[in-house]
Formats: sequence, structure tokens, C-alpha cells
Amino acid sequence: MKFGTKVIHAGIEPDPSTGAIMTPIFQTSTYVQEGVGKHKGYEYARTQNPTRHALEANLAALENGNSAICFSSGLAAMDAIFKMLNPGDEILCTNDLYGGSYRLATKVFERFGLSSKFVDMYDANNIEQYISEKTKLIWIETPTNPMLNIVDIEAVTTIANRHGVMTCVDNTFASPYLQNPLDLGATMVTHSATKYIGGHSDVIHGCVITSDEKIETELRFLQNAAGAVPGPMDCFLVLRGIKTLHIRVQRACENATKIAEYLLTHPKVSKVYYPGLTDHPGHEIAKKQMLHFGGMVSFDLHENTLEAADKILSNTHLFSLAESLGGVESLIGHPATMTHASIPTEERLKVGLTDSLIRLSIGIEDVDDLIDDLKSALS
Repeated sequence: MKFGTKVIHAGIEPDPSTGAIMTPIFQTSTYVQEGVGKHKGYEYARTQNPTRHALEANLAALENGNSAICFSSGLAAMDAIFKMLNPGDEILCTNDLYGGSYRLATKVFERFGLSSKFVDMYDANNIEQYISEKTKLIWIETPTNPMLNIVDIEAVTTIANRHGVMTCVDNTFASPYLQNPLDLGATMVTHSATKYIGGHSDVIHGCVITSDEKIETELRFLQNAAGAVPGPMDCFLVLRGIKTLHIRVQRACENATKIAEYLLTHPKVSKVYYPGLTDHPGHEIAKKQMLHFGGMVSFDLHENTLEAADKILSNTHLFSLAESLGGVESLIGHPATMTHASIPTEERLKVGLTDSLIRLSIGIEDVDDLIDDLKSALS
């Protein structure tokens, strides 16, 4: 079954009681049982919900995994993965990381004896020197947020597997349409499904997909024990969004390519970060492991100040100034004060995240209108 068919049909069956083609929203907290120990597979809605199960089956198929476990947000999914580890264990993380992921690793889990090292993974061979007996997980983000760096998933997972270390790829920026990390050797793949998978800026959701039965069992235990589960309405909205995932992401990629090429020519722009550009250092790897190059573009200004960025951020009309990404509408953001504000200044500057860096989430509007909007703001 090809991807465009999977998004519509994988794991989805008409409701047997009514024939409804859309998975019903099972808005219930509990289920009546026929007798002690006799039920229809559902006991309590934190543990099981039919709407959630339909979504999990669909997500597993999209990432070519055996199972998906859904959570109330992308960070809740990451939280569950980290909870599989023990005090004294160590995680190697991409050094250019989403601010919320950095905050969870450093401000939450370090208090419980779980240490994280943030390392340059853009040359996979660089990782080997950091792996020790304490290393239990390698956390890969690619493309990275917001610098759009590319990590060679297959190269990193080959090294990790040789050392018996689990790997998890945060695939949020790519979506399952563009990239399937399990096929490249990853142990797990996670998404903030709030973004491209949901696609309509109306739901918060997260998921982990794996083919490892032991990991699935442990994550389902944590899903139930900690209780960070999505509600049935949230699952319904994500299922609804998935049906157009391939069409939305394809259009966003096409728009992003044209916008990146336009920004390259603008005299006020000093640098454009987009893996689809042939001079991007990760272009060849991205071409190898991604179907297209994504809908995210970042750029920096010659006038490297917050004030210069603010003039642009405050003067767009189609690009809305907001956090998040991956919706049908285009968004503009300032990572240094928004998504990555929790990262110390000296740490973000090490990876090039300056005060004038601007991040664009390209939507599915007419690209000429989007370019005109940026042209006006840059003027």
C-alpha cells in the first residue's frame, strides 16, 4: 500500500455498529463490563480508547512500524521515552535541538540523575568518541529546529546498533511523508503530531512509533501509569488531519523551495537555511533520506540585531507571528525569544542561532502571495 493510500485507509475500518466511514469519537471515561473480568477489550479510557487505537494503527503504518503509542503532546512522548532509562544513564542529543526538548532533558531529567550530552552529529563519525557504557539512548533531530541541519540517520543508527544503544529520531520537521527513520535503522521515531501530522493548528498531540515489542510494552505501561494520554477528540482531529498529510506537505515543500530561492537574492538576507539548496552542507544526505526537503525555512539578516528581526516579524500580513509549525497557514517566528528561549544564549550562539534569525513555517497558500508578503516586510 503506497503512502497516499495509507493515510486514508491504513488501520481504519468503518464503524461496525453504524457503518460510519469516519472513526467515531468515543467520548467516554469508562466501559460497562458484562461481568467480573468479562469486557469487550476496553475497561477504562486512560488505558484504552477505540478512537486512539484507530489512530495508533494508522500512525504505525505511516512510519512502517509495528506499533504506535500516542500521548498528549510531543514532549509527553519524549518524557515517556526518557522514563525508560535509569539514574546514571546518559543520552547523546543533537546539539541543535528544539528548545522544549533541551529544557526537558536539562531542567527536568537531570534532577533525577539522567544526564544529556549535546553533540555535533553532522559528521556521524564524531559520535563514536562520546559513547560510553553509560550511553543508553541517542536522540536525533533531523532536520533540526531551527537551523535545518541534517543528520545522516542510517550512519548514526549503524554506530548506535554496534554499541547496543537505542536511537530515537524526532521526525516532526519531516513528517512520515518525507522520511521514515525506522527504515534507516532507528529504534524509535517520535513526532509532535501537533505539527504536520495534525496539520490544522487545532490540536496538541504526540506519538512514538517502534517495531521493538519490548519497547512497545514499556511505553504502553508508561502511557497508562503516567496518564499523559490524548483525549478522543484530539485523536479524531489528528486522524482527520492525516488524510491530507501528503498533499499538504507536498505543497509546503514546493512553496518552501521557491521562498528559499527568493530569500537568497535579497540584499538584507545574509544566509538562508534550507536543505533543498544545493550549497546546504546536508543537501546530499537530505536527498538520500528524504522524499523532498520540507516546508521549513530559516534565514539570518546582515543587520544581526533583535531590532532588525522585529521590523520584519511585525510587518508581515499573511505570515502570522506565532509559535508552532506545520499548519496549512504560514507562520513566522523568532526562535531566540520564542521556541528556543529556554536555551542559554551562549549555547544557541554556538550553533548559529542568532538574535536576527527568523524561522518560517511555509503553508499551502499561493506562493506568489507569500513572497510578496516577505518582500513587503523586508522593505
